[in-house]
Amino acid sequence: MRSNMTAPRLITGLSEIASGYDALICDVWGVIHDGKAAHPAAAEALKQFRAKHGPVVLLTNAPRLTSEVAAQCAQVGVPEGCYDAIVSSGAAARAELVRRGARGLPLYYIGPDKDLPLLDGLGLNLTGIDKAQIAFCTGLVDDLTETPQDYTGRLIAMRERGLTMLCANPDLVVHRGAQLCYCAGALAKEYEKLGGTAIYYGKPHLPVYDMALKTIGNASRPLAVGDGMFTDVAGANKAGLDVLFIADGVHGEDVEPYSADHLSKLFAKHGVTAMAASRKLVW
Repeated sequence: MRSNMTAPRLITGLSEIASGYDALICDVWGVIHDGKAAHPAAAEALKQFRAKHGPVVLLTNAPRLTSEVAAQCAQVGVPEGCYDAIVSSGAAARAELVRRGARGLPLYYIGPDKDLPLLDGLGLNLTGIDKAQIAFCTGLVDDLTETPQDYTGRLIAMRERGLTMLCANPDLVVHRGAQLCYCAGALAKEYEKLGGTAIYYGKPHLPVYDMALKTIGNASRPLAVGDGMFTDVAGANKAGLDVLFIADGVHGEDVEPYSADHLSKLFAKHGVTAMAASRKLVW
């Protein structure tokens, strides 16, 4: 069960607390890689946990099938031997389209072409806003150069048609190397500000945690690890899980000065809590 303590314990490595848990639910981007290169020490920490304590499930807000997430991890140097399974928001969003009767459904897609395999085999009718019955967002078309403001006209047109947006990645921003890039969650939030309806798949929403917990199996004391207060930490709090917050991630200088007192105030400001914190994920 999640600890009620408000001040996180500052640790130097996962080994200091690992014996209290029998499974790990770990974020991917920002914790074990930055989109360009793996963090070898993080992978080693996951390997050590698997060998000594229990299974490791990677839980990601990537708007992709789990096979694609695994391929991306391998491409940036994350070894397969550091995890047991992957659960993705993309797979959860795809399952929702199937539930809604995807075949022939007129759908307006927002996202880069590289995410389109998520929709393969569903028989959707990809169309413009004017003919769509629903919108599906995996991210910005070019997140290296675009911002949510570049989509204002399209979002207004969607709202005027009363389209619901299915958001396959609730993340607002992510680091790609040193660059901060906007994600699908940022577009969904802008859509809601304009009066539109968005449904989110992935962290911090409970269904994706239910999927992760089912994947773990019989574990009774899982620990969540992540760098996002609004996704990883908030979602784990909702699911009743202890959290190890990775400070050197998406929140950047907001974590400074790095101290238990400052982190406590930062968590309280955003209505979340973490049992422990570490600069990086290391053993």
